[in-house]
Amino acid sequence: QMQLVESGGGLVEAGGSLRLSCVASGPPISNYCMGWFRQAPGKEREVVATITSTSGTESYRNSVKGRFTISRDNAKNTVYLQMKTLKPEDTAVYYCAASARVITVDPGEYDYWGQGTQVTVSS
Repeated sequence: QMQLVESGGGLVEAGGSLRLSCVASGPPISNYCMGWFRQAPGKEREVVATITSTSGTESYRNSVKGRFTISRDNAKNTVYLQMKTLKPEDTAVYYCAASARVITVDPGEYDYWGQGTQVTVSS
C-alpha cells in the first residue's frame, strides 16, 4: 500500500512560482507512472502532468506547457511539480497520484492518491 503526501502549496501572486513535492511511502515510485492532478471548485479533476515509470517521459496539459515541470527522484521516492508564471486560473487543490500502468492521464487509472495541497494564485 502506497501513501502519498503533498506539500508546497500556498498563496502566491500571479507571475510567481511554487514547487510542489509528493513524498511516497511503501512501494518504490520507480515502478509507477506518477501524475499531478488539480481540481478547482465546481470543476472536475483534471490531469496537469505525468511522468512515466520507465523512460521518465513527461506529458503536460496544454495550458501549463512551458510553465510547469514534473520530475521524479526515485532515490528519495519523491515527485515534484515546479510551477512558474502562475496564473489565477491555476488556482486549485493539487493532487499527486500513482498508477501501476506505464503511462496514463485518466484519473480512474490511478491507484493511489495524496490528500492534496491548495494552490491559490491572486491577480
